Amino acid sequence: MQIRNDLTAASLQPKIDKLWQLSAEKINLISREYDNSKGTPVFTVNGKYTLRGWTEWTQGFQYGAEVLQFDATGETQFLESARKNTVSSMASHVGHFGVHDHGFNNVSTYGNLLRLMNEGRIEENEWERNFYEIALKISGAVQAKRWTTTKDGQGFIHSFNGPHSLFVDTIRSVRALMVSHLLGHSLMGENDVKTSLLERGTLHSIATAKYAVYYGEGRDSYDIWGRTAHESVFNTNDGNYRCPNSQQGFSGFTTWTRGLAWAMAGFAEQLESLSSFSDEELAQLGGRAEIEEIYLKGAKATCDFYIDNTASDGIPYWDTGAPQLYKLGDYTSRTSDPYNEFEPIDSSAAAIGAQGLLRLGKYLNDKGETEQGKKYWQAGLTALDSLFAEPYLSTDPTHQGLILHSIYHRPNGWDNIPAGQKIPCGESSMWGDYHAREVALYVDRINKNLPYYTYLGAVK
Repeated sequence: MQIRNDLTAASLQPKIDKLWQLSAEKINLISREYDNSKGTPVFTVNGKYTLRGWTEWTQGFQYGAEVLQFDATGETQFLESARKNTVSSMASHVGHFGVHDHGFNNVSTYGNLLRLMNEGRIEENEWERNFYEIALKISGAVQAKRWTTTKDGQGFIHSFNGPHSLFVDTIRSVRALMVSHLLGHSLMGENDVKTSLLERGTLHSIATAKYAVYYGEGRDSYDIWGRTAHESVFNTNDGNYRCPNSQQGFSGFTTWTRGLAWAMAGFAEQLESLSSFSDEELAQLGGRAEIEEIYLKGAKATCDFYIDNTASDGIPYWDTGAPQLYKLGDYTSRTSDPYNEFEPIDSSAAAIGAQGLLRLGKYLNDKGETEQGKKYWQAGLTALDSLFAEPYLSTDPTHQGLILHSIYHRPNGWDNIPAGQKIPCGESSMWGDYHAREVALYVDRINKNLPYYTYLGAVK
């Protein structure tokens, strides 16, 4: 990746304004054309959103996008639609014990709506506030119930794959536990045993840093600074870690770039969240300094790996060990090519990862580490400058997606290969579109000197 130091957040504002214009058109197009009775839209095929059963993890992005659209533009039709859809469709996600995606589904909807009420963007209404708060409280506890204890007595929130499975994705879902904790909630168990949601969220984050992220310290033959494994596998009989694995990447010993991006954004957000917790609370978990060091190491490592293994314009291919990637030669020195003949781009990883780069950059800059902070901040702007323009920004008025060239599950062959192409390209995903909107809102608010965008805005 070739970091551009000539870019500023303000210089991206024209592209952001265009994105919001197109975003409104896409949301309206989906509302008119998609049949919600079929299930939650996941990704596009020939420009039209369709579903793909695995777990119900994208509906919060569908309706959360409406909240973000209102937030950015003030268009009340999107707010009213988001309110209505959240009430009618999101309750099953609050009480869903079978997934690790509560931070995606529920913080993106209930959390964003509550944040807007806290900011005075939505009129204060006691019953509406109570409704959002109880949903967020329960969601965090339900997420925390998916717990596997490791040999060291700590543990992690296990994925839908089963109690043996730690997914790197879930670092972005611990936000559900943190919000619930700050709203005063706990996980209640047998005989009224109370478990701290801050404790579970923090221990999960530490486990992710320990097992899902590599630091070039000789852990295995492929231990490179910042590489991530999608899945970490444990023996549930004794809690021992067994091996890296991957569900959506090429292998457990290569780096699936969307998993990398989840870690980038997740660790940066958890760094930001530390200031919301007291020294006394954190002391029981190792202390503020130790936790910050773990999060910061994970954030820097993953962001560095992204920078070193991404095309020059900041848009990554789907896996840095993809089997035919070598046929592209030194792809990191050239602009990304979504129409190549060998391996797909995953623009959704750029949408997610850019937010991690920006948040880490700001975090370091605020701490006075301006040289490092500038590197990550400018890398984030570089990725967005490419992502918010063609061929990634979808300008076709008949295409329901906002950001093109997203990949869902390359190993399973789920992604559409258009006529005349040899690899999947030209399609969009709910998570890619949502996170493009989210990072656009992040920069938009900074440019307009509005309150800093963070999921903890859901907590008054």
